[in-house]
Amino acid sequence: MEKYVIHGGKPLRGSVEISGAKNAAVAIIPAALMVHGVCRLENLPEISDTDTLLHILTYLGAKVNMINRTTVELDCTHVQMDILPERMWALTRKIRASYYLIGAMLGRFGKARTTMPGGCNFGLRPIDQHIKGLTALGAEMDVSGGFITASAGDGRLKGTTIYLDKVSVGATINIMIAAATAEGRTVIENVAREPHIVDLANFLNSMGADVRGAGTDVIKIRGVSQLHGGTYTLIPDQIEAGTYMAAVAAAGGAVRVSNVIPKHLECISSKLREMNVEVEEGDDYVLVRRDGPLHQVNLKTMPYPGFPTDMQPQMAAVLCCAPGDSIVTEGVWANGRFRYVGELKKMGAQIEVEDQSAFVHGVDHLTGAVVKACDLRAGAAVVIAGLAAGGVTEVEDITYIERGYQDLVGKFRALGADIQCVQIPEDRPANWNAG
Repeated sequence: MEKYVIHGGKPLRGSVEISGAKNAAVAIIPAALMVHGVCRLENLPEISDTDTLLHILTYLGAKVNMINRTTVELDCTHVQMDILPERMWALTRKIRASYYLIGAMLGRFGKARTTMPGGCNFGLRPIDQHIKGLTALGAEMDVSGGFITASAGDGRLKGTTIYLDKVSVGATINIMIAAATAEGRTVIENVAREPHIVDLANFLNSMGADVRGAGTDVIKIRGVSQLHGGTYTLIPDQIEAGTYMAAVAAAGGAVRVSNVIPKHLECISSKLREMNVEVEEGDDYVLVRRDGPLHQVNLKTMPYPGFPTDMQPQMAAVLCCAPGDSIVTEGVWANGRFRYVGELKKMGAQIEVEDQSAFVHGVDHLTGAVVKACDLRAGAAVVIAGLAAGGVTEVEDITYIERGYQDLVGKFRALGADIQCVQIPEDRPANWNAG
């Protein structure tokens, strides 16, 4: 069993390079299933979610050739889904993004079958908008027995106009993928506008699709008969960058966060400036500096370009160190996104949750404790708290964190943090001390 051990209280200094976007990668890899020929993906993040999806493609018959740690060549020309091995289902149940296989399989084969998705558990995350959109394209959908099965009437989806009842990143992506090879024209209204939505559209277009309007609230797709091979480089990860920015805000210091698109970070940069954190933007970097005391702020998560829900736990961890009272309101997910609060309280944080808001009273200092990662971003939050806290913090259940952060320990160590990943026996004594 691996865990992180953090000796906190040290300011962060230096430079960190951001990896490829997790949320783009987990959409683009399934979309590559539709490509006839060799598809080369560059700047892939080296994380467990991408590794899982690549293994799923091999079970479908794809040839996967790792050129280096962040570049892969995929040849899905001869994939098939007539016989799907049982061991593949164990993988599809592990990650949320496995539901993008539905759109890709429907677009490629006119039929699809996969398990209900897994991933982080932070409340009800329905797929009703996915089903609505794919059904509108002509698919017959069945969700039963833990599986999702779909088929197009005559083997090919038909373009149509779809209005999403709520802005949904996952539904937008799944419908985009499926519609790329649907017959005729598809118009999707009230769509998500996140950077990785635009990245997926750019990937599909580079492989021969005709997708327009990504980044606005209406996407128009004219279906093509099939996609061809090509090379595509993923955008940098907005949330990974924001996590390191938040860590500097919490622990203090000065860090150059490089290989980023500053425009994607504007909502995060703006909120940090309100908190008395300096953020200087360059062409492909942001310089984050915090020397003085933090200021309290209120924030509410919203669909892009609003403040991202995937940064909510990390910012709450920072606000634990900000004098005064702050309010963090979750405006994207209905429930479950505050599970990390109990872990931060173990470190001395004063937070109370009521409905969709967390009321944070800043404390003089946090104290190291044994905590766990409740999900991916909650895990990042307790790491940030550990970097700012006095004493030793031990973070358990780090597999959640490694789903979305490439070499988190190595990158923080390069910034001067005292953090290490250690192997700890399962049967350690109850009074075992990481320090």
